[in-house]
Amino acid sequence: MFGIPGKQAVTMTTKAAEQIARLMATGGHAGLRIGVKKGGCAGMEYTMDYVDEADTNDEVVEQDGARIMIAPMAQMFLFGTEIDYEVSLLEAGFKFRNPNVVDACGCGESIKFDETLSTQN
Repeated sequence: MFGIPGKQAVTMTTKAAEQIARLMATGGHAGLRIGVKKGGCAGMEYTMDYVDEADTNDEVVEQDGARIMIAPMAQMFLFGTEIDYEVSLLEAGFKFRNPNVVDACGCGESIKFDETLSTQN
């Protein structure tokens, strides 16, 4: 596990926790796994997938009936992130407020992390 003992790696706003709990209940899933992968114009993208159980090395964060699992390779990139759920006239979706992001593309789907994160153990 990457981070500070006793501190959750990721937090959720009330709206995000409500939406995740709703998704869990609708699909009968154990939660959502959050990760990062290479891609997009800025270099990295967030991933979210339904899961039926946590993997052994996942960081599990539970809040207000919502459960997210953070994939091991993503833990250092997501530490300190707040997940929100926003609804506007044109779209609705999860928004990540991540202090580790140093750049993002114009569409908001692709991000770039501080390069020193990928060299930390």
